[in-house]
Amino acid sequence: MRIVELAAFHVRIPLKKRIRHASFARDENDTLLVRCRLDTGHVGWGEGLPRPYVTGESIGTAWEQVQRTAWSEQLGGTFDDLKGAVALADRITLAPPANGLPPAFAERGCFGNSVRCAVELAILDAATRAAEVPLSAVTVLVPETAGIRQLRDQVQYSAVLTAESPFKQWLSAWKYRLYGFAQVKVKVGAADVDDAALLARTRRILGPQVELRVDANEAWSCATLVEKMAPLRPFDIRSIEQPVPHAESDGLAAVRAEVGIPLMLDESLCSLADAQRAIERGTCDLFNLRLSKCGGFLRTLRLAALAHRAGLGYQLGCQVGETGILSAAGRHFATSVGEIRNLEGSYDRHLVRERLTREDITFGKGGRAAKLDGPGLGVTVDEAAVRRVTLAEASWPIDP
Repeated sequence: MRIVELAAFHVRIPLKKRIRHASFARDENDTLLVRCRLDTGHVGWGEGLPRPYVTGESIGTAWEQVQRTAWSEQLGGTFDDLKGAVALADRITLAPPANGLPPAFAERGCFGNSVRCAVELAILDAATRAAEVPLSAVTVLVPETAGIRQLRDQVQYSAVLTAESPFKQWLSAWKYRLYGFAQVKVKVGAADVDDAALLARTRRILGPQVELRVDANEAWSCATLVEKMAPLRPFDIRSIEQPVPHAESDGLAAVRAEVGIPLMLDESLCSLADAQRAIERGTCDLFNLRLSKCGGFLRTLRLAALAHRAGLGYQLGCQVGETGILSAAGRHFATSVGEIRNLEGSYDRHLVRERLTREDITFGKGGRAAKLDGPGLGVTVDEAAVRRVTLAEASWPIDP
């Protein structure tokens, strides 16, 4: 079989509410969708969400890269089976933007990760549909995952308490308690929020049995981290995510023991180079893996395997405002990989105004969600819905 066409769509997804944290606020997403068509007639979809403050990408640079890359040269030829499709997706090399790669992100090997994720997922979705197996079947074809493979029929997502007014945070906390969530992440570090009061209020509402972790989104510094965390210690915090800007992340090694709470990297963990640096310098206890920021399903699998071999933990996070396409990919990852400390995502019905999949795969009571059994991503993309939110599109025939 072979790929006969690749198409890209710049879509704008409105959110049901404004999402704010210490680094950014958004009420809509500019998202890259990619569609891959095989000569068998099977069609696959992928999604990537560029974040300038994470991988240096904007929707403008993502769109430029997808247009400048010679897709026919890279994706031409045939492959016999799913293993061949995985190898093909693994070899994707993106053209740099006309002005070159931003040096800081080029050195880390993460610029273009949202584009890579969208293209790779589209290829893997189409190929697994042709093979009549779910996307999760790809996990066993990546040799590095031998130590972390685990098939599960059900997973449990955690909730996120964002930087809102005290009343809205109070209301959200009660909703999470009534909904039965076992884990909640609280966004801290916003300039106008009293973090200790927020944690005290949240713990009172949720009770002692719910696991709490916090995410500072680069709001603090290594010099102030111990001081910032001191008033939060009484609330049994299980981990602190990205407490300092990436430029200061190496300094976490010196304060890690004094902080005394497991440190998780997010904005500083976007590539293999980032992961190796963190392991070598001892800057964290946990990785926050996200498919779009880490460059797709295959690279994220390898990062999880690397964390496992290094004795570190990892969670699977999500991109705020992702649609059912990326949520489905995350579900397949979560139901085929073991040792995931926390799981985020599948907020679709609660967050996006335009659902792009016919199936609603939003988590249920307590954050529980079943595996997706159908071939490929296991969801059907509503192309009429895609058209409603499309701002630009382009397609490329793939020569044999």
